[in-house]
Amino acid sequence: MNIDAGTMRPQEHGEVYVLNDGGEVDLDLGNYERYLNVTLSRDNNITTGKIYREVIEKERRGDYLGKTVQIVPHVTTAIQDWIERVSKIPVDETGEEPDVCIVELGGTVGDIESAPFIEAVRQFQFRVGYENFALIHVSLVPDMHGEQKTKPTQTTVHALRGLGLLPDLIACRLIVRKPLEKATKEKISMFCHVAPEQVIGVHDVSSVYHVPLLLQKQGIIQFLQKRLNLSSITLTKEAIERGLDLENRWKELTTRQERLFDEVTIALVGKYTDLQDSYMSVVKALEHSAFRCHRKLNLKWVNSSDLEPGTQVTNPARYHDAWKAVVSAGGILVPGGFGDRGTEGMLLAIKWAREQKVPFLGICLGFQLAVIEWGRHVCGYTEATSTEFAENTKQPLIIFMPEISKTHMGGTMRLGLRPTVFEPGSESWSKVRKLYGGAEKIWERHRHRYEVNPEYIEKLTASGVSFVGRDEKGERMQILELQDHPFFVGLQAHPEFCTRPLNPSPPFLGFVAAASSPKVLEEQMDNQLKTFKPPHPVHSMVSESELRQAEPPTLGKEVAMAADQ
Repeated sequence: MNIDAGTMRPQEHGEVYVLNDGGEVDLDLGNYERYLNVTLSRDNNITTGKIYREVIEKERRGDYLGKTVQIVPHVTTAIQDWIERVSKIPVDETGEEPDVCIVELGGTVGDIESAPFIEAVRQFQFRVGYENFALIHVSLVPDMHGEQKTKPTQTTVHALRGLGLLPDLIACRLIVRKPLEKATKEKISMFCHVAPEQVIGVHDVSSVYHVPLLLQKQGIIQFLQKRLNLSSITLTKEAIERGLDLENRWKELTTRQERLFDEVTIALVGKYTDLQDSYMSVVKALEHSAFRCHRKLNLKWVNSSDLEPGTQVTNPARYHDAWKAVVSAGGILVPGGFGDRGTEGMLLAIKWAREQKVPFLGICLGFQLAVIEWGRHVCGYTEATSTEFAENTKQPLIIFMPEISKTHMGGTMRLGLRPTVFEPGSESWSKVRKLYGGAEKIWERHRHRYEVNPEYIEKLTASGVSFVGRDEKGERMQILELQDHPFFVGLQAHPEFCTRPLNPSPPFLGFVAAASSPKVLEEQMDNQLKTFKPPHPVHSMVSESELRQAEPPTLGKEVAMAADQ
């Protein structure tokens, strides 16, 4: 019933993924953007809350002309209209209407929550016609001591058919490394009323990047070409180049990954490490960067609260394990988050990285804490903190953004794609600018409500910290970098949201390269200066004028704190 994912607790829902237009959506949309190399909008995320709100608003306006508003046909029609409208929106710089739209209907067949959506899809197949609709049903096939059980799949397909939907493909998910057996496939085919070639096995593989090749080997491309009459579509050279080159670059990526021997060890010091999906895009950005650096990623999860002195008393084993992970890591990363819980542990990790010359990357909250750590231990502001943690602090280095409302809730922070302008002359020394190809201006996605206090900027820069990237007006600090450090970078933005398997996020690439060795960092900076291209052209989806207008009031502070705790 939520309108979007913006107010959801990370430990319950996982990462809140942010789109160019500021939409706060489910992390699955991040997977679609990364794999398909497309740029989506907030309307690509449909929730029950959005649909009901739209129907109720129409009823209040009198659009239904006095009729009794019901689930069928009014809610189901609203769902169909939404899908058809969004399916026509361009998702890349060509501006062309997409030929195929993938619709993920989440949940389980029989759920109360998904019932209106399943009925809407049943109606939709007739609305668009046979050649324009194919249904892929994903079902778990449990492996019980080596025996693959088909009853759950038979039952769920039976329930689906009872609701008026017949699967064209059945994707059988096995949570083991063992492929789907021929006998199992034939049994599912016989009892689920599909041909054997319409049963696809999806077993565990060494990494998720092998899944496209696994599906290709089982003929899914040829089946969909025939089922949806895709042979009638003429692909341009540009469209082919934008797609997954499974035969060349993608196969090379997965093959190279299998043969990696050198490791790079990264300590991720976060607040929500008990549910690792909370940092899904961060992990993907690290993986993509490790591929480029020809390294195998060894990611150590560190709960920031375990680094704090109090844990040494209450749970000394966790305290020592956490610090062992930090001090042995090749690089330390502090990602985003809300609230003050665990922030003192993050500050200690940042101080270690700065003083011991360990490569460091701070994202959003990590950037703000790097400023606070510098203020406390270099500038002598012993009480320096953020007004998010202590509203009446005497030394507020991080403050609530003045244009943001403290009362409105939900989807209302500084969100979406924003520009960052590099400091003139920084191209000669700034590592992060070189990683962006030496560009004067870059665009990354933001999600925050606090900023560096302008009253302290002059004192901070005089003490040696460089705010190498600012907003277009030069008022808001957005990238921090230390010149006398192997790699110490903080970004107010979330660059992980724009990473791609074959085009990793520049700050993450530099961070992983620096954690590998100074030589690898130099190689990657030189390569980026020659070849860097943004994952998608900025203006293909959202214009600068639209972005400037999208400055909504923010999530209520009390709600943010409650969600964090």
